[in-house]
Amino acid sequence: MGKQRGRIEKTMKKSIRTRLVGNFMLVIFITVIVLEIFLINAVTHYFHESVEEILSNQIIFSAEFYSRYFSSSSIEDLIIDDVDVFWQQTDAEVQILDLKGNVLMDSIGVSYPNVVQTDDVKKSLNGEKGTWIGNVEYDDAPVMAVSYPLTSDGKIIGIIRFITSLRETNRTIKSMAIIFIWIGAIVVFISIVVSFFLANSIVKPLKEVTLIAEKMADGQLKVRSQKKFDDEIGKLSDTLNYMAEELIKKEQLKNDFISSISHELRTPLTSIKGWAITLKAEDLHENEIIKDGLDIIERESDRLTSMVEELLDFSRFVSGRITLNKEEVNIDSIMNQIATQLKPKSNLRNIELTLEIKDKLPMIFGDENRIKQVFINLIDNALKFTSDRGYVVFSGELKDNNILICVEDNGCGISKEELPYVKEKFFKGGNAKSNAGLGLSICDEIVKLHGGYMEIQSEENIGTKVCVYFPVKEELGQ
Repeated sequence: MGKQRGRIEKTMKKSIRTRLVGNFMLVIFITVIVLEIFLINAVTHYFHESVEEILSNQIIFSAEFYSRYFSSSSIEDLIIDDVDVFWQQTDAEVQILDLKGNVLMDSIGVSYPNVVQTDDVKKSLNGEKGTWIGNVEYDDAPVMAVSYPLTSDGKIIGIIRFITSLRETNRTIKSMAIIFIWIGAIVVFISIVVSFFLANSIVKPLKEVTLIAEKMADGQLKVRSQKKFDDEIGKLSDTLNYMAEELIKKEQLKNDFISSISHELRTPLTSIKGWAITLKAEDLHENEIIKDGLDIIERESDRLTSMVEELLDFSRFVSGRITLNKEEVNIDSIMNQIATQLKPKSNLRNIELTLEIKDKLPMIFGDENRIKQVFINLIDNALKFTSDRGYVVFSGELKDNNILICVEDNGCGISKEELPYVKEKFFKGGNAKSNAGLGLSICDEIVKLHGGYMEIQSEENIGTKVCVYFPVKEELGQ
């Protein structure tokens, strides 16, 4: 039971909690990544637009200043006489280009062997302001270039170009990106913690309901699931409680029926057996058929009576009406009595019944008659399923503060498929000698009432070993 509960809890943790946390974190992670990309791009766009706006205002002012005061002079003359008029308005690198893209002047003295054909220059040749971001040979950081046409009498006569490095701008953007990433990491970490709490808020109630369901499956129908929330899990709790109530009603109905029918059967069985014995005592004129028939009636009446007694015992056990008359019990003495009692039965089958008591067994506190019932049932089963000339070993020893009583045979054994169910009520094995399936179930209940437990080991066509563990008197606290 404990192993099964452990497996269920482990499976539940692996499945529901993992899926909940995994799915929640996947959504959060994707959301954070998308927001990070959006924010970094937005910040980059904002700072680049700010730089572009500053350069645009400066370059437009310079171009208009030229058109208003120096348009009568050619660009070449202006470069020679008044070139400083262009970079008085800005701290950026200033270039003057002709209509072919040749650099006529550069404020920092950079020479361009080839014509400039960047997008900003091409756009300026069409009379518009152009912007370009890229890399240049004389700077290891990206630069932004803004170009604007120089006009005279409405005609484009050249291009003015402002260039500024984006090193500081990109450094600021990078710093803000790092801040965003740290914020995103903190959000993800908090989300992990929150997701575990959220998952536990679902897994914990499910775990509690599962434990209650396990107890109900184990026959503890009086336990109830506590409903905490009016949700799907609360509905499941209500359903389990309703199921338990219905099972109790059905179980009570079944027990009442078994008890009633068992009592009703005892009277006719007693009459049948009595008349069979009476008729056998009459002079039947050596009529062998009638004698055999009466013998069969008597034997079958005994068998049916035994089954009825088992049903009555079963009814008392499951309804809790059974009471044990506990007293100090000498297991050694009981074992010797049972071995002596069943020895003739084993001799009829040529089965060797051996008694082995390895240690001086201490006294236990229990019901002597019920303990005898357990031993007789176990040995009867062993004799029933053991072939002629086989053996049955009835042994006792002291082991780990428990009295260990075993009944071992070399009979037909129990298949692996049937072994887990042989102690269940009304389980009938595939063997033709199997009966109603109450003997081992009743034995198990009696042993449990004494604070012990019963184990069954078996291998088909090799044999069966049934062991009963009884706690010694001190262990029972008596």
